[in-house]
Amino acid sequence: MHGIFVTLLVIVCIGLIVVVLLQSGKSAGLSGAISGGAEQLFGKQKARGLDAVLQRITVVLAVLFFVLTIAVSYFEL
Repeated sequence: MHGIFVTLLVIVCIGLIVVVLLQSGKSAGLSGAISGGAEQLFGKQKARGLDAVLQRITVVLAVLFFVLTIAVSYFEL
């Protein structure tokens, strides 16, 4: 059981890395990071098309990562 969870965790980790690297950058430099964060916080910057799909996949993979990490640590005992 432990081996299955570890294998799934490695696959999810690789998928998460790939999906994060595929996402486009939202800002350029320090000034873009400050204003880009404020715009995203207040909803001025909406993701469309492929970016929206990549964001949803990232959220799903992140949740799977945490669940599998807890499962691996639980079944390791």
